[in-house]
Amino acid sequence: MNYKIAICDDSDADRQYISGLVRDWGIHTGYRVQISAFTSAENFLFHYAEKSDYDILLLDIEMGTMDGVTMAKMLRRDNHTVQIVFITGYSDYILEGYEVAALHYLMKPVKGDRLFSVLDRAATKLSKNEKVLNFEVGGEMVRIPIYQIRYANVSGNYVTIHASDDLTVKMTLGELEKELDDRFLRVSRSVVVNLTQIGRVTKKEITLNDGTVISLPRGAYESVNRAIINMG
Repeated sequence: MNYKIAICDDSDADRQYISGLVRDWGIHTGYRVQISAFTSAENFLFHYAEKSDYDILLLDIEMGTMDGVTMAKMLRRDNHTVQIVFITGYSDYILEGYEVAALHYLMKPVKGDRLFSVLDRAATKLSKNEKVLNFEVGGEMVRIPIYQIRYANVSGNYVTIHASDDLTVKMTLGELEKELDDRFLRVSRSVVVNLTQIGRVTKKEITLNDGTVISLPRGAYESVNRAIINMG
């Protein structure tokens, strides 16, 4: 397995230290890692505009003009698969990390075993992103990567899958659930939601990152929040 890993930190010493740990992780796991190091958020975004195929981003929060959280929010507008790990000397930003579905926070100085554990989790999540669902519709095969599915809802004998394009197929919601993974939660009798796509949760509704609002039945709020916290 090959992974492209970007390290973004304005400290030369920290970039070199983290790069060394990532190389050690690659040797330890047998993965091939391609490491790119960036001195600022702006520097990263300049290169990202040309090549947006990074798998894992190790991102400092406190940097020059643009901070790491702001940069991560920009990435999440069109990239929901890159695994973002914040590396910081401060714990003040943890709540903001939920907005960009950050995989983890690592506090400086970073310990090798902690970074290895987080990179293992990132690799596991990336492997899940490779799973694709196949549907035969109108005599042709339609393939939908499960990470693209924002939510699915049932109406009668049909389920509509909301992904990059919406697809309606004859099946039960339970049948679809069996094909999904632990990123998905049945939030009501008729709706399954991708937890990584949730931007906001209240007692009455879920708001997805694309603005879609999904009503929550009474008593579902706690289970949704618990699932988000336990995800990973």
